[in-house]
Amino acid sequence: MQLEIKPLTKDYLEETVALDRICFGGLWTKGAYEREIDSPNSLLLAIVKKDAAREKLIGIGCFWAIVEEAHLTLLGIDPHYRRQGLGELLLCQLLEKAREWSLERATLEVRVSNTSAIALYEKLGFAVAGRRKDYYPIPPEDALILWHSKLDDENLREKLQKLQQKRSATLLTKGWQILQSN
Repeated sequence: MQLEIKPLTKDYLEETVALDRICFGGLWTKGAYEREIDSPNSLLLAIVKKDAAREKLIGIGCFWAIVEEAHLTLLGIDPHYRRQGLGELLLCQLLEKAREWSLERATLEVRVSNTSAIALYEKLGFAVAGRRKDYYPIPPEDALILWHSKLDDENLREKLQKLQQKRSATLLTKGWQILQSN
């Protein structure tokens, strides 16, 4: 089977909204995704599983470009495909794209209880910058504000490439082939 990481298009809107419901509890509407796809200040990436019969959206990620900053707004993988490194692969792609856009920093909010996501972000150089009380309404929970101040660091570029190569090799041993789109 093949996995392709590519820009999210309107062809996947219905699947995107369904995946949003599963991953985020219905964070964004179809109209919101349409606006993000059309916005020159947003980048949405998709992970699409391909086999002989069909394609299936299994991951989405997004950042907003705000001045020199990438504000990561979404990173979600279908629960059936978690714990395989796909979130790491998608996050690496988002950070590489932010670098290509000449963004210097990145930030995001994450539930304080989401320890696996926090570990992933810290692995890629994010650090806790603060806390937002009751940021998430359902269920009520604080958010940690994470910050990465050196997207333009050459060492980060090398780290992202090595992580992607390692993750792609691991997935290959499990029968997945990773295709990259521009």
